[in-house]
Amino acid sequence: LIKCMSFCSSSFRLPVPKLEDTIRRYLNAQKPLLTDDQFRKTEELAHQFEKGIGRELHEQLVAQDNRNKHTSYITGPWFDMYLKAREPVVLNFNAFMSFNPDPKSEYNDQLIRATNMTVSALRFMKTFRAGYLEPEVFHLNPEKSDTQLFKKIIRFVPSSLSWFGAYMVNAYPLDMSQYFRLFNSTRLPKLNRDELYTDEKAKHLLVLRNGNFYVLDVIDRDGNMLKPSEIQAHLKYILSDNSPAPAFPLGYLSSENRDTWALLRKTLLDNGNEEALQKVDSAMFCLSLDDFPIKDFVHLSHTMLHGDGANRWYDKSFNLIITKDGTAGINFEHSWGDGVAVLRFQNEVFKDSTKAPAISPQSQPASVDSSRAVQKLDFKLNDALKEGITKAKQKFDASVEALSINMIQFHEGGKDLLKQKKVSPDAVAQLAFQMAFFRQYNQTVATYESCSTAAFKHGRTETIRPASIHTKKCSEAFVRELSKHSTEELHKLIVECSKYHGRLTKEAAMGQGFDRHLFGLRYLALSKGIALPDFYQDQAYARLNHNIISTSTLVSPAVQLGGFGPVVADGFGVGYQVHDDWIGCNVSSYPTRNGKEFLQCIYKSLEDIFNVLKGKK
Repeated sequence: LIKCMSFCSSSFRLPVPKLEDTIRRYLNAQKPLLTDDQFRKTEELAHQFEKGIGRELHEQLVAQDNRNKHTSYITGPWFDMYLKAREPVVLNFNAFMSFNPDPKSEYNDQLIRATNMTVSALRFMKTFRAGYLEPEVFHLNPEKSDTQLFKKIIRFVPSSLSWFGAYMVNAYPLDMSQYFRLFNSTRLPKLNRDELYTDEKAKHLLVLRNGNFYVLDVIDRDGNMLKPSEIQAHLKYILSDNSPAPAFPLGYLSSENRDTWALLRKTLLDNGNEEALQKVDSAMFCLSLDDFPIKDFVHLSHTMLHGDGANRWYDKSFNLIITKDGTAGINFEHSWGDGVAVLRFQNEVFKDSTKAPAISPQSQPASVDSSRAVQKLDFKLNDALKEGITKAKQKFDASVEALSINMIQFHEGGKDLLKQKKVSPDAVAQLAFQMAFFRQYNQTVATYESCSTAAFKHGRTETIRPASIHTKKCSEAFVRELSKHSTEELHKLIVECSKYHGRLTKEAAMGQGFDRHLFGLRYLALSKGIALPDFYQDQAYARLNHNIISTSTLVSPAVQLGGFGPVVADGFGVGYQVHDDWIGCNVSSYPTRNGKEFLQCIYKSLEDIFNVLKGKK
């Protein structure tokens, strides 16, 4: 096996882009959103910034970056951005990814799947901590680098050079510095800025069922995993416990405004709950067992994105959620890490639990005394805490009530056909979102697509800005002037969008976007007590960062679908997947926007694009 960290020590550092590149890219992103007059004003402010205070801040940022070679320039500001945010984490930051069902249907029983996935999660954790997890590698040219030979050769390269060896064959080892926060970790609410807490010595699992909290050791004194049949016995015990749901379920507190929750947490601690909270915070992870089956994909999304509020602990690095019918998913807190780390964990857990399941439907639980091994946590609540929980529940219920989730599956083509037509599948999906919004609201708005920068040491994400002058021109042609254009002309417009989107994606992945750089400069100005430059006070800057269409994509054999809430009250949260022969899309929204209609417009846009690519109109 390749040692996990052999790659990690020499990965390249995230570049600080040149200021002139950032300003140019910023203005390109602003152009489709502004009138000519507005654009001239924004352009002027941008050039003043580039020559004046922006240049000074940029030089300070570069100097600071050179002094901190152990990390990346975005790490500190990005943690702060998440941890200083006071909005509830649920719906605003936490995202979900749901697992595909086990191909063997009899393994989708709640107890069997919960046991197998828990064991697989613990195997992953032990492999990672022992340093034997294969490094995550992004293959630009899989034929060359994703081979046994490559793995053999790279094993004999000294670790300080292994990165470069992989780089030569276009395989980028991804930064894995976030992985340690997957386990025994939680986000602690504190006034003004939360803290991330990890206790790798803890050996227990937190299980939530019916709003009740249970803990049980899953690792013994010698560091070995409990026998799967014992874990099965303990989970069976929890599933058959008929204690009533608590009158004041503690889980709701983790859905509160962070300052409110910080004060309530202090009250909890002062009220004699220190030991119980310590168990919650330090647990390996949170396993949430829900007492109902899943009705359909929309119900699945609601369950995994927020659930009922009582049977989740949203502050945990992740909740592994398993419903009555064995449907499984992960809801993860976002400050500690990004989708890449969670997806790797999910892929491994899915593969291991389906290919090498620890128990089968025929397995018998061990005959152990679960009433001694499983501890039900008891929280002492005074009136202030009871009132706090009641208020948290009211707020939670109101937020969830306002959230709509809708989805479509487009079966007239997918990745295979698009590649055959030499256009980027991701570009086509993003173009469909632009065309759809233009059809529905007759405008082009700020759009965000997340891109990982994990090819760099401590990289996080960069923003791709899919709304461009190209997508705007294409949307206008398709929506307003379809009859005026020949199929060839429309085809050409799609190809132009695809090329430009491809360029933006490559730039973002290589740390050459503009969003994080501008964010870093703004953060630096504020941290030095410098008055916020006019550039940042421009309404156009605020509008560009008010992301009405927020999008994120992933395709994996383990994942059925993923999603998240809108990032602004008048926005759409778009999770999408371009499969070989179909495209899936789920959209979250609040009452000011009509998500169902938006999806109908996306469907129509995809139809129009595919027809043109197939030579029909």
